[in-house]
Formats: sequence, C-alpha cells, structure tokens
Amino acid sequence: MEPSSENKLETTTKTSNDSIKYYRKKRSLTQGGNRVKMLLGLGFWMQGFRCFPWMAVTFFLKDSLRVDPSTLQILQTSANLPMVAKPFYGLVSDSLYVFGQHRIPYIAFGALLQAISWFAVASSPSSTISFFTITAYLLLGNLGASIVEVANDAVVAECGKQPVNKTDLPSFAWVAASIGGVMGNLLGGISIDHLSARSMFLLFGTLMSLQFLITISVSERSLNLPKNQSNDGIKRQLSELVKVLKKPEICKPIIWFAASYAVIPALTGTMFFYQTQHLKIESSVLGISKVFGQVAMLLWGVVYNRHLKNIPQRKLISSIQGTLAVLMLSDALFVKGFYRAMGIQDSVYVVVVSGVLEVLYYFKILPFSVLMAKLCPPGCEGSLMAFVMSSIALAFIISGYLGVALASYVGVTEDNFSGFQKGLVIQAVCTVVPLFWSSFIPDTPQLAVEKKM
Repeated sequence: MEPSSENKLETTTKTSNDSIKYYRKKRSLTQGGNRVKMLLGLGFWMQGFRCFPWMAVTFFLKDSLRVDPSTLQILQTSANLPMVAKPFYGLVSDSLYVFGQHRIPYIAFGALLQAISWFAVASSPSSTISFFTITAYLLLGNLGASIVEVANDAVVAECGKQPVNKTDLPSFAWVAASIGGVMGNLLGGISIDHLSARSMFLLFGTLMSLQFLITISVSERSLNLPKNQSNDGIKRQLSELVKVLKKPEICKPIIWFAASYAVIPALTGTMFFYQTQHLKIESSVLGISKVFGQVAMLLWGVVYNRHLKNIPQRKLISSIQGTLAVLMLSDALFVKGFYRAMGIQDSVYVVVVSGVLEVLYYFKILPFSVLMAKLCPPGCEGSLMAFVMSSIALAFIISGYLGVALASYVGVTEDNFSGFQKGLVIQAVCTVVPLFWSSFIPDTPQLAVEKKM
C-alpha cells in the first residue's frame, strides 16, 4: 500500500526542516569556531607580545636602577608568583558565571589589570620609582596575564572536544603566540634604542586597553562553547579537580613535566649580563636573537601540527629535553671561547644558538598541552589546565632561585664570570636527570584516554 500524498508531503517537509536545522547548526558552529579563533588569536598574540615591554624592563633595571645579575633574576622570577595561583583562577572561572558567562569576563578583567599595571609603571616619576615599586606593578600585570591565560587555555580545552577546529586549535594558539613574540621582540629590539622604557610601557598599556574593549564586545554565547556541567560552586569544583589529579595517567605526567623544569637552575640573568657587560653585545643583536627564537617557536608549531603530533609524547618530549642539555653544553663552550677560536663571531652565536636555546624550554609545552587536553574530563577544563600551567610557573620560579644560588656558588658577579662555564656544565647535567624517569609520560594520548575510561 503506497503512502498517501499527505504523508509524503509531511515526510518531505520533516526531512527539509531537519536539513535546514542541520545546516543552521553547522553554520552556527563554524561561525562560533571563527569567533573563537579571533578571540584566541588576539589573546595569544598579546600573550606573545608581552616580551615587548619586558625587554624594556630588563634594560630599565640594569641601566636605570643599576641592579646586579642576581637581583635582576630574582625580580624576573618573583614576578611570576601570580602564575602559581592559576588553579584558583581556573576553579573560579569553571564554577562562577558573570552575567551568564564564565570565560569572556575573566579575559576582559585580566586585560584591564595589565593595562592598569603598565600605565602605572609608565606614569611613575623617575625620582620616586624604586625596585620594590616596579616589582609590585609587575606582579599586578602578571596577575592579569595569568587570569587571561587560564581563560584562554580553558577555551582551547573546551573547544578541543568539539568537531569544529578541534585538531588544530592548540597549534593555532601556539602560532598566534609565536607571531606575537616575533613582533614583540623585533619591535622591542628596535625601540629600545629609539624610545624610552616608559614610552614602551605606555604603548603596551594602550594595546591591553584595546584588547579589553574588543573582548567585552564579544558575546560568549556566540562562541558556542559547551555548557559547563558543574554548577555546584568552587568547593565542588575543587573536589572534582582533586579527584582528577588522583588519576595516575594525569598526575604522573604533570609531576614529571614540572620537575623537568624545576631541577634546572636558570642562569638567564647571568647570561644577559655576560652578553651585555662582558661581551658588549648590542641590544639590537639581543632583539634579533629573541626574534630568531620566536621564529623557531612559530616553525615548531607548524612542524608539530603537520608532522610530529602522531609521534609518541614520551619520545618527543624526551628528545627535546636531551637537545636542551646539548645546547647548554654548547653555551659552556661558547663562554670558554671555543667558537670564537673557530672564527664564529659572538653575535652570530648569540643570535642563532642562544635564540633557539631560550625558547627550547617551551617546546615541550605544545605536545604536553595536547596530551592534557585529551585527558581533561568535561567540566574541569579550566581548573586542570590552570593547575598544569601553575605547576610549570612554580617550576620556573624554583629554577630561577636555584640559578641565583648556583651563580653564587660558582662565584659569578656582574664583573666576574670566571665560574660561569662551570655553572653551565652543572646546569646541563641537571637537565639530563629527568630523562631517567621519563616513563611517567604516556606513549600516546590515545593510550592515556583508554586508561582513563
């Protein structure tokens, strides 16, 4: 018996409506994905561009406030203290909605705090500004930056579970931050010889104000972010985070990753003084060196996304750790004068090798963040990713303080670098140590997900 004309019409109408709803939903997801990329592109670009005012801070402390290498490194390290509280920011953004939104308001608030911080530094009279005053302002700025980073990382993790743009969003964020870093270091290296540090602080504060205005103009509903299933408050969210962190497949990689940074005594302040005070390397060369490093980061994001994302995480991250140790030994040879004896100019080495070494620390973060995003359970994206990043921040702080202690141990001062080579060798040895327990890292994200399920 053939269906009646009315039934045929009803079936055809229903199919047509379903198709319209499907294409509308698909178009909405695509538009939401484009808005997410716009928001994250701006956010991560600004995150990378933060090196622009920080280059001015470094020279301002050395030339205007006359600080020594250890004091410089202590300030650079201590300024990262707000980053350690990232889990708290993540818990708040996961569980506390502001005007029905739980990502956009935090990005806007963080941008506003940064704008206030840099405007305050720029407007402080030269006669009254002190080491402690600028430290307080920088802490405020990094507080804002950490809040923005937590919200952005949470958006990346949330969108990673959606069919639209889920595979390339971490790499897209990485590339955006790298482009910001390239431009920040390039313009910073040029500006440091033509503009005052205060002018650079004022310019960056203006850019942060623009980010604030753009962010508040975006409706979070238009981003099509998945609804947070946990609306039981911070206490419940904290309980969920603790439960997640008890899972071996999640806690073990985090422990290894944080320790792989913490055990390395950082000698960045000493290297900066060695290059500028002892070797008389010009600021423009240092700027080019940082640009070279940022270009390497940009290429790393592209190469990883196209060729390396299917390589087991343990093998890839361990290889980066080993390469880091090799380049540190190369720095020891550089300080000894080995490359100079071969006819390689100090400036060439600083641009190429030092530029890559400075950013190589961060190469591990991309594959590790992809791993964590795959392991992260729904409703806990902000707090877990924030915990991961705060662990890294704490590790860098420990690394910085260990570097100050190591510099003191080998007898390095702003005028005496005789023990610097010994310190670099010790640093390289410490870098190799985490490789002995690299089994804490899962071979593949898929294997880790299977264990979690």
